[in-house]
Amino acid sequence: MVVPELRAWRAARPRLARAAQAVRPRLARVAGAVRPRARRVAETVRPRMARFTGAVKPHVARIAHLARPRAGRLTTPQLAAVAAVMGLVLAVGAAHAAGPWDSSGQRTAERDRAAAWDREGGADHGRGAGATAEAPAPAPTAAPVLAGVGAATTLSAPGTRTLAATLDKLLGDPSLGSKRTAAVVDVATGRRLYGKSPDDALTPASTTKIATAVAVLSAAGPDHRLTTRTVLEPGTGKLVLVGGGDPTLTARARADGWASLRTLADATAAALKKRGVTSVSLAYDASLFTGEALHPIGTNPNLAPVTALMADEGRRDDSTNGPADRSTDPAGDAARVFGGLLRERGIKTSAPGVPAAKATPRAETVASVQSPPLSAVVERMLTNSDNDIAEALARQTALATGGRPSFDGGAAAIAAQLGKLRLPLTGATFHDGSGLNRDDRLTADLLTSLLALAGSASHPELRPVLTGLPVAGFTGTLSDRYTEAAERSGTGLVRAKTGTLTGVNTLAGTVVDADGRLLAFAFLTDGSMDQTAAREALDRTAAGLAGCGCR
Repeated sequence: MVVPELRAWRAARPRLARAAQAVRPRLARVAGAVRPRARRVAETVRPRMARFTGAVKPHVARIAHLARPRAGRLTTPQLAAVAAVMGLVLAVGAAHAAGPWDSSGQRTAERDRAAAWDREGGADHGRGAGATAEAPAPAPTAAPVLAGVGAATTLSAPGTRTLAATLDKLLGDPSLGSKRTAAVVDVATGRRLYGKSPDDALTPASTTKIATAVAVLSAAGPDHRLTTRTVLEPGTGKLVLVGGGDPTLTARARADGWASLRTLADATAAALKKRGVTSVSLAYDASLFTGEALHPIGTNPNLAPVTALMADEGRRDDSTNGPADRSTDPAGDAARVFGGLLRERGIKTSAPGVPAAKATPRAETVASVQSPPLSAVVERMLTNSDNDIAEALARQTALATGGRPSFDGGAAAIAAQLGKLRLPLTGATFHDGSGLNRDDRLTADLLTSLLALAGSASHPELRPVLTGLPVAGFTGTLSDRYTEAAERSGTGLVRAKTGTLTGVNTLAGTVVDADGRLLAFAFLTDGSMDQTAAREALDRTAAGLAGCGCR
């Protein structure tokens, strides 16, 4: 006797066959497109799936046993129930293996693969001993970023002739303008694989921040922290808020692991009350930095006046990066906000005086807060192309090397520190730490040398230079790039610092090529009349490098 389910199956079989025939070509195309990524995902989740399968196997067996009728055969409703349960189990398992989406829009599994599973990055990155729960999450460490280095012992270097043919064509795009220079270096060996006028110095725009990062990390160290404090002048009742040059200090309710003006107000109020002090005359000291506070470009939404005391980079909105309306007096505004916070905590304060005071050597420290280590600050600067952080770190480089913490002094300190590292400085000139100054000049040779040095075994303190680079299609200034078909092969593989000024478009970073080698690259162009087209051309060039085994 034919059961109803079998009759229905026989009736539907011709239609299913026709449907399968119709979709087969499309499935083949889709399979060809996703196979490489599917393979990578499978490699990533296989260990977790194995653990998950072992964990759920007993439960699956119990489900099957409970569903089995006494006669030893499953009925159709029972089969459907078991299939549904199994489907749910497998779906949960797949989600568990791949993990949820993280805040940057990247699967946890992808992030874990990028971070070499259980390894964490840099010196501290905000989550070391004594870090708060709100501290910034560890950035991907140097190990995955340098994955291609280990392959150097088994893989030969890319063929320079094929590589040159590939890059010459991509860099020939007329949208890039009249001037262009480029270099590609094998990080494992330090060998230059490609050069297009690599010693010609052009305006680098924000790729200057790579040089600033190397300089400050080598001069001050990745574990160095920036301190903001309050001091009490003996016998005067004067409380002074002293800026330590921390551009990441925040007054917002949610500090996200950065130094908090609210935390400082809590500690200061508690310490004052313990001393029996409930009223103070408030002043502030921003004297750590010297020289002009306003960048030569003038008032600009990309950079506040550079002072040793500021909260939230002088932003007048709730943004944390990018252009924004800025305070013209960041130090004074930070002091006024701090005064309000003290009053909320029961300490009467006067309005901070203008001009700012300078704490005397006799002043006693009341309370203090510290930034995360420089490793985390550098990463934030590079990921978001943060000009305020860059200018502060240029001055910190000067302070660490005995220079003058000003625009000129910071620029000189960067050049001097790179010279100590024996980097190729011919043709290079620095006028700031951010790259906003159009008179800055760098070469592709210097930029690739900086990146290769950051990846070398002899300079682990420079790893945040690589881990802080934006990831193509995922983070920072590359989060909304690499979206076109010709660029997508670089998504997740290209990590690069962007640079843009009128007519100037630059890109410098690292890429893992098709053979698994880590390459450092730098592309600098000038004279473009179409910024969008030039950016896309540079993205295609880096993506082409990612897809090139170049043998």
